[in-house]
Amino acid sequence: MKATRLKALRIVSLLFLIPGIAGLLFSAYLSTYYVETMPRSPDPVEQRMTPRVIHGITIFQTEDEDTRLSSYELSSVGIFLIGLVLGVVYLEKWAGRQSGVEKENGYNVVKL
Repeated sequence: MKATRLKALRIVSLLFLIPGIAGLLFSAYLSTYYVETMPRSPDPVEQRMTPRVIHGITIFQTEDEDTRLSSYELSSVGIFLIGLVLGVVYLEKWAGRQSGVEKENGYNVVKL
């Protein structure tokens, strides 16, 4: 793999990893905030009827809050996993380049 393509793979990997980690941290912050501020019993007046268990504590939230937190969590995990897979591919290609052995079409090729 050419050095420019290897560098681009590293950059793309980081472009997924960093926002993925940031999203996971934000989701954790939001979960902690919800545990501290949301009611522990249903509140029909505020439409907080949707239960969610966070660290063994059941809170009640609106459907919009539940959907928002779930989407933050799932999208952050997905983005992080894409970055992780790209990072593993980058490290595999980088290690092959360092050792002088690269894989092409499933075969080890020694680059001199």
